[in-house]
Amino acid sequence: MPETSTFPSLKRLLVGKPIPSHLAHHERMSRVTGLAILSSDALSSVAYATDFIVATLIVAGIESLRYAIPISVVITTLLGIVAFSYRQTIHAYPTGGGAYRVAKENLGTMAGLVAAASLLVDYTLTVSVGISAGVLAITSAAPQLVAYRVEICLVFLALLSVGNLRGIRESGRIFAVPTYFFVVSIFVLIATGFYRYATGGIEPFVPAVPEERVPLTTLLLLTAFANGCTAMTGVEAVSDGVPAFKAPEAKNAAATLVTMAALAIAMFLGITFLAHAYLVIPTHAESGLSQLARAIFGNGTILYYLLQAATTLILILAANTAYADFPRLASIVSRDRFLPRQFMNQGDRLAFSNGILVLSSFAAVLIIAFRGDTQSLLPLYMIGVFVSFTLSQTGMVLHWRHSRKPGWQTSALINGFGAVVTGIVLVIVAVTKTLEGAWIVLLLIPLIVTVFKATRRHYDHVAAQLTLRGYEPQRRVHNTVLIPISGLQRAVVEALRYAETLSDDVRAVYVDVDPTATSGLQRDWKIWGGKVNLVVLESPFRSVMEPLLEYIEQVEGERPDDYVTVILPEFVPARWWQHLLHNQRALLIKGALLFRPNTVVTSVPFHLAR
Repeated sequence: MPETSTFPSLKRLLVGKPIPSHLAHHERMSRVTGLAILSSDALSSVAYATDFIVATLIVAGIESLRYAIPISVVITTLLGIVAFSYRQTIHAYPTGGGAYRVAKENLGTMAGLVAAASLLVDYTLTVSVGISAGVLAITSAAPQLVAYRVEICLVFLALLSVGNLRGIRESGRIFAVPTYFFVVSIFVLIATGFYRYATGGIEPFVPAVPEERVPLTTLLLLTAFANGCTAMTGVEAVSDGVPAFKAPEAKNAAATLVTMAALAIAMFLGITFLAHAYLVIPTHAESGLSQLARAIFGNGTILYYLLQAATTLILILAANTAYADFPRLASIVSRDRFLPRQFMNQGDRLAFSNGILVLSSFAAVLIIAFRGDTQSLLPLYMIGVFVSFTLSQTGMVLHWRHSRKPGWQTSALINGFGAVVTGIVLVIVAVTKTLEGAWIVLLLIPLIVTVFKATRRHYDHVAAQLTLRGYEPQRRVHNTVLIPISGLQRAVVEALRYAETLSDDVRAVYVDVDPTATSGLQRDWKIWGGKVNLVVLESPFRSVMEPLLEYIEQVEGERPDDYVTVILPEFVPARWWQHLLHNQRALLIKGALLFRPNTVVTSVPFHLAR
């Protein structure tokens, strides 16, 4: 039956052969692979963070761009503080969990759930924003593809999903090359740009300044700062994924985090300085980085297209940070019974497949809803990041205070300072972004927390009803076996013989909708019925289900404390499409009896050869 193996074969082709559980340690990440997988979000954000600062300031005139460099310095300082704070989190919580576990254990369950909800929202937006920004790099170099932006985004989303379903080690190989290709390309751009600046060989753009200017207010500067803080997204990813590193996990994760922060700071400051020197103004049609590359490398040169290719790949693969952390965080929350248990399950390739599929589905919805437009998605970004930043750093202060380990005062001071500055940024981001659409995230986070709590209540109720503590089994002395039939044939006869092994009270139930067929059944029953009693139900309106269910309910009432077993004879076609040629009455009966206590429904399959 080759048709029955079609889906498994397709799955093996896309996902690969299963990996046994005892080889899980071989799927751990090295520092090189970890930097590629967990740092691509933070590293790629330098490709658009400067654009958002400049695009915000330019409405106040060309002279306002002088504030871009001071703003970027403040942001990189903040990035360094947060990275160093998370380095301490890694050593304090080497089993991972990041902001969720830190907040839950030190600030309480509610704070942990808020952190988890914030991160899950942020990871979903990371996928959407990363892919849409990567496609913008493509359309900057090839404007004729703008009309197909959403379709291109969904293709890249599908490729990412399949890559991650194949497992950590293979996705690391896939994503490592583009990450390092981007880093090298950016540093070549910065080095060349600084050389030309030092030798006086730059030719600044003549930017198109808006005709109507707005005053350069404190609120505008804060908005530019908030927009530039996109450079900080993804910093927490390494601390969430500590268990995925090779031993020693904490040491390797901490080294990866420091490397990531240093690279991100250097690239962000370099790009911002050059953007100011060349007077680069991003537009909806072309990114600032593309303009900068044209000015430094020359329009249409091989280096320009290489940089655009590297930018496209890293921005799309930045979503891989979310694919590394969303499923892992969901599994941790699920282990605490705040999410469905399916999120704990690892697939054939030792990846959290359910989390990967859910993340892909939500990201696809966002891409379609916002038409793959980075500018439209951006206002929803960052609030979740800074909520988790603030809760994590605050939780670490209490952690050091309770642990009282040597040097805890210094550690608490560092994390306390991180909590204050990220809290201030959170307020700034919330105030400046809410009217632009971030209210959706502010509404979504408490909604997800409500879902968390409802899930936990359900599992608590289930556990309370299933516990063996104080349980005394009820003695059941009788089992009435019912077999709904529509006639006599081999599958039915085999079900009758099976039923006779279960009880002395076996009844075949037939609904009379055709007197001629009924008389023929009663005649043949003497030959094939065996010890089973035949019950014929009248059906004046030719309904089969209604009389059958009424009779089952009647039998249940005869012995309310005993079992009723309903056996369904079912034949299984050899090919999947042949199911469409047969009624699905057995499925309807199963659904109708699912919620009845003390009623057991089982099938006796009869497999057809062709």
